[in-house]
Amino acid sequence: MATLELYSKGASVWIPDPDAVWVSAQLLEDYSPGHKHLLLQLSDGNEVHYPVGSSSDLPPLGNPDILEGENDLTTLTFLHEPAVLHNLRVRFLDYSSIYTYCGIVLVAINPYDQLPIYGEEVIDAYCGQDMADMEPHIFSVAEEAYRTMIRSEKKQSIIISGESGSGKTVSAKFTMRYFAVVGGTAQQTRVEERVLASNPIMESIGNAKTIRNDNSSRFGKYIEIGFGRKGDIIGANMRTYLLEKSRVVFQVKGLIFKMCHPFLSLLTLSKMFKICSCCYCSNLFNSMIIYVAFWCILVSQ
Repeated sequence: MATLELYSKGASVWIPDPDAVWVSAQLLEDYSPGHKHLLLQLSDGNEVHYPVGSSSDLPPLGNPDILEGENDLTTLTFLHEPAVLHNLRVRFLDYSSIYTYCGIVLVAINPYDQLPIYGEEVIDAYCGQDMADMEPHIFSVAEEAYRTMIRSEKKQSIIISGESGSGKTVSAKFTMRYFAVVGGTAQQTRVEERVLASNPIMESIGNAKTIRNDNSSRFGKYIEIGFGRKGDIIGANMRTYLLEKSRVVFQVKGLIFKMCHPFLSLLTLSKMFKICSCCYCSNLFNSMIIYVAFWCILVSQ
């Protein structure tokens, strides 16, 4: 909690908003312990009285304007939810940057669009450079892991996490592409395409449709890439782990989710198969239903 002296006239604070989540406001008078409200002026000029039951109810303080758009969240004077969201918003809208550091963590915003920032010329720019010397980028994280592996001759791990539709698979693809290019094997192997194309066929059955992703994987992936003495890729292996087994065979009530939707699609196709009464079509459809139903029961155990 910031000291009470910082809540003086002219200070910037963040207050909750039902539409924008957080909005910036400016204090019009000093705060003193015992005051039941703060007199604030919003960015649109309106004045509001913000209730304060105790000092613990004071709104988060805003950062100085000079820190807006910082490429590392740890450099912010005040690091809290509204400060993080605002800084990410400024970088995305004003700087056209989807990447921001938070120490050694890279925060990425899915632009839901193709961006021209992943070509070989960009890879060449990040090759051999320190993270602190370059703008935040997935290639910078990949470079740090790659050089540390070469220098220390020890295994390195990159954890890519996020909610459904956040771009985890694409980020993994760009990371592997970087390794392939700097290792001199990009043209010969297209390693990222080969590894990603090796997903088990059952994943196409186990995937689900969520609010933000029509093909959300219910699997976690552990991709292990092997490098030779010269730093070139010599092989790769992918392991899959079934996550949230209940979501494969159970639909959450009230939410727009479709679990195991290929199975549901097969059931929908039953009308089409009923049009044809031949034994071949009937046996084919029944076999497909039995196989997928057996698989759904198996993974729910």
